[in-house]
Formats: sequence, C-alpha cells, structure tokens
Amino acid sequence: MKKADIGLVGLGVMGQSLALNLAGHGYRVAVYNRRSEKVHEFIKGPAQDKEIVGTYSWEELGDALCRPRKVLLMVKAGSPVDAVIQELLAVLEAGDVIMDGGNSHFKDTIRRHEMLKEKGILYLGVGISGGEEGALKGPSIMPGGDKAAWDLVREPLLAIAAKAGQNEPCCTYLGPGGVGHFVKMVHNGIEYGDMQLISEAYFLMQELLGMSADGIGQVFEAWNEGELESYLIEITADILFRIDDFTGRPLVDVILDEAEQKGTGKWTAQEAMELGVPVPTIAEAVFARAVSSLKTERITAAKSLAGPHTEFGDDKTKLLQDIRQALYLSKICSYAQGFALLKGASDHYAWDLDLGQVALIWRGGCIIRARFLDEIAAAFHRSPGLTNLMLDPYFKAALNEGQLSLRRVVATAATFGIPIPGFGSALFYYDAYRRERLPANLLQAQRDYFGAHTYRRLDRPGSFHTEWSK
Repeated sequence: MKKADIGLVGLGVMGQSLALNLAGHGYRVAVYNRRSEKVHEFIKGPAQDKEIVGTYSWEELGDALCRPRKVLLMVKAGSPVDAVIQELLAVLEAGDVIMDGGNSHFKDTIRRHEMLKEKGILYLGVGISGGEEGALKGPSIMPGGDKAAWDLVREPLLAIAAKAGQNEPCCTYLGPGGVGHFVKMVHNGIEYGDMQLISEAYFLMQELLGMSADGIGQVFEAWNEGELESYLIEITADILFRIDDFTGRPLVDVILDEAEQKGTGKWTAQEAMELGVPVPTIAEAVFARAVSSLKTERITAAKSLAGPHTEFGDDKTKLLQDIRQALYLSKICSYAQGFALLKGASDHYAWDLDLGQVALIWRGGCIIRARFLDEIAAAFHRSPGLTNLMLDPYFKAALNEGQLSLRRVVATAATFGIPIPGFGSALFYYDAYRRERLPANLLQAQRDYFGAHTYRRLDRPGSFHTEWSK
C-alpha cells in the first residue's frame, strides 16, 4: 500500500477540515481517532474518493506513514495531548515529527518539547486559527519548536495555509520552544478585545441611538469598506441581518446575553501579568465575559441599583461618527497591547520573534484578519525595535487625530450608564502611556510606609527608606 505523507489524529471539525485541505493539495493523509466509528464515518463520507486512508490502531497509523513519520495532533488541549503523545511513542522513532495543532498552553508545549527531545522525537507547537472554514480553505498557521521539524513539514503547512498579499502563505517558522502556541494565545487575546470592542459599539448604537439590528448591521457593513475592514466586522454585519426562524425577530435580539470562553483570553491576561506587560483591554474583555455570565445576579441588581434615567438628546450623527473613530482607536490600542506582550515574551524567553512577520501571517485565514495588519507589518519593518505600536508615525497620527472622539464616547457612555470596559480601558492605556508622570510615586511611598519596600528619588540615585511613623 502506498504510504501516507502525513498522519492526523483527532477527527473533530478542525481535524476533518485540515485532512481534506491536505488531501486537496496533493498530500496523502492517514487519519486516526480514538472512536473508530468516527474514522469510518469520515472515510465513507467527506473523505470518500480522497487521498485519505483510515487507520484503526496506533500501530496501523505508524505503519501507514512514510519515514520520517509526521503526525499532526488535533485533540483537546491539556491531558489528552499528553495521553496521545504517550501512545504515539510506542510506534514512532527518532527523527519522526509530532505537531500539536490544538490550543495548548505554551508552557505545556515547552515541557513536551524537552521530554521528546530526550527520545529523539522532533516537536512543533502549531497555532492554527480560522475555524472550520479556515481549516478547510486555508488557516493562519503559527509553528514554533524544532527547526529540524519545520524543515520536514514546511511544504505541506505552507501549501494549506491561507494566502494574502501577493499569494504569500500565512504561515512561517516563528522560533524555538513554545513560541508558536504563545503567538496563537496572544492572537486569541487580541480576538477577545476585538470582539468586545465591536460589541460595545453595537450596544452604544442600540442603547443610545435607538437603532435596530438591521440598521446597525448596515452601519457595520459600511464601516467594513474603510480602515475598520476585518473579518469580525464583516461577520458582525451578517449576524445583525439574520432573522430568527421562530419569532421573525432579529436573531441577535433573542440570543441570551451570556458569553462563554475557552481560556486562551484568560491565559493571555495571566501571562501579561507574569511578564509585567499591561494589556488592560484584553483583560477587560475577559472580565466582561465573566460579568455577562452573572445573568441571574444582574437581573436582581437591575431592580435595585440606581442609574441615570436621562435620554440622549444630542447630535446622533456626530455620536455615530465618534463611535466609529473610537472603535478604530481602541482597536489600535488593543493590538498595541498584544504586540507589546509578544515583544516582552520574546525578550524574556529569547525567541527573537519577528513581530512584522507575525502581522503578515495574521492577514489571512485567522479570526483577527484585518486591513490594518498591513500597516502593523509596515510599522515593524520601518522600525524592528519599535517598543509600542502607538509610537509608529502612522498609528501615532491616527491616535492624535481621533483621541477626542474616544474621550467623547467614553464620557457619554458614563453619563448614560452604558458599560463599555473595552473603550474605557483603551483610553486609560493611551492616557497612561502618554503621561510623563503618574501617581505611582504616592503608591511607592505607601509601600515603603507599611512594608519598608524602599523607593527611588528624582534628584539622586539609589534606594531610600523613610521611618514614616516618626
């Protein structure tokens, strides 16, 4: 029997789509799933007449692959990945490659890499973004780990990746260790921020401007023609246009306002705290989902906690223009936070991460693909050592020009009791970053007062402690 070029373990939606994508690009794929009936259904269904062979044991999977064997794991992050790796070790040999294409935590990827290196197995942590459609038609792929492993699998990964610009693959080797999964984690954190900001813009239009779902959808559709053009803006318009089959109302109006999460946004905020890199908009997006889950408590609170009762009576056209500008500027601030985190991690873990290249591979296939990623890539091309995206001339000009709109939107929302933590945290980040002086001098004095933590002075070097109680 002809040997397969690559093996794939895990036939969920993403696994099936990637297998079909690989086969569609001329690669023979051997698939395996813990539940054998899943393999049978896939081979007799979507994979019928494709260069895809089903295997029903680990030994059969190993025998089906040409050497060096290359296996892509599409299983749930956490202990399932460790369990699959242990099973694979019985059928793989030194020089073979394991790729983890799930949403694993990057520290787990580093641990697995070190463990497998002792056995001579090459390992890649491969971040994949794009959902079911992206996996089938071309995702953004973020590989990191053994360079030797990348050299063995680069051709199939480049082939199945999304293409952007002048047919450039949205995939490149990012560096050693867990960098691939770290970049995917930050991608998802930025995604959390993006989704929250768009939802707040929708909420402002609904609550303050009294606009219908269809009307808001038309606004987003128009905004998608300009600097805000992105996949998330595009699908937001589609969502707002959809009518519910049961009630005849806009479907969005009958969806319960409780947002779930899988954890990658939370990981982004946690790692930012570990590295001391501020990502307030991403963190607030995580907290906003947590607050939304308190639906029963919010229903009770709505009956007893006071808020303003005035109606917005100012220029609605002007507010709508301000919301658009505020959304764009908040998006800049959120991406600036994400890229600052990537830079902080790259410095800390010695990854030598090319931030411009990260922006380029996010231009297609992934959830946060957007027009202005080209501008982000250009910013890091102009200045590879750029400390913060907000300092690039292009983005600095946009922020300086539009910051008053963001202030008006945040002030108006506060006046009328509309919670917009995404916009508010973006404005905080902008103002805190641009201020030469902050009240941290008092904070440090407090720390020295109760804990003798010392402080530094403006007028002389060294650390000082004051006996405050005297």
